[in-house]
Amino acid sequence: MRVRIPIKNSKEIDRMRESGRVASSILQKLIAEVKPGVTTKEIDDLAADLMEQNDCRSAFLGYRGFPGQTCISVNEEVVHGIGGTRRIQPGDILKIDVGIIKSGFIGDNATTIACGGIPLETKRLLAVTEQSLYEAISKARAGRKLADLCGAVAEYAEPFGFTIVREFVGHGVGRKLHEEPQVPNYRPRGKSPTLMPGMCLAIEPMINEGVPEVKILEDGWTVITADRKPSAHFEHTVLITHGDPEILTDRPRIALPEQLGIPPLEIG
Repeated sequence: MRVRIPIKNSKEIDRMRESGRVASSILQKLIAEVKPGVTTKEIDDLAADLMEQNDCRSAFLGYRGFPGQTCISVNEEVVHGIGGTRRIQPGDILKIDVGIIKSGFIGDNATTIACGGIPLETKRLLAVTEQSLYEAISKARAGRKLADLCGAVAEYAEPFGFTIVREFVGHGVGRKLHEEPQVPNYRPRGKSPTLMPGMCLAIEPMINEGVPEVKILEDGWTVITADRKPSAHFEHTVLITHGDPEILTDRPRIALPEQLGIPPLEIG
């Protein structure tokens, strides 16, 4: 069956830009509050306040029954963690995923940050995961195949010894949180759609320090690595244009690829 990928018109793209800008702004303000002793629920509550201030609402709250404003996942938690009483500790890595609805359109982005010092291998994990996102974005050009974009994540990250989560993938995004196409972080088999101007994709590498297998906790949401080793997650909403890809959720980078002896990839 042929996949129908929504193409946004100019007015819809303007709304997507606004939603992306707000989602990015909220995420950056949450990052600034990550400190030892802060609970994940306090961060989630702050997200709710910021969404109200920006005249938007969570794209996650109530989605298939999800109980949080944001997804907050710690250490071995990969994605879909729920804010609660857990207090952030020095040495934790925290994944924060912010999705908002503003003027009927979605902005979706995520990052992984460290609270204090972390082991070198975990620093490498964060740097490689974030860089793999930008490797994929560099392939987000009209006329290229979606498979090239997807394959860029695994082709970059796996030589460092890290593994790709395959059970969860990125996605198209727009009026709905999850639109066509699916955007896996590895090269899919079979025929691949051609990228066209007006497509919006949520590209989100999920990469593990250990084995690729994951489990879902009893809460029915929180995904953890099967071996309890750390996992990293980065995400941007990206617009396919007639030229360079446009990152609708643009923000300063967190990880430092230069620690690995590689320069950050420049887009544009």
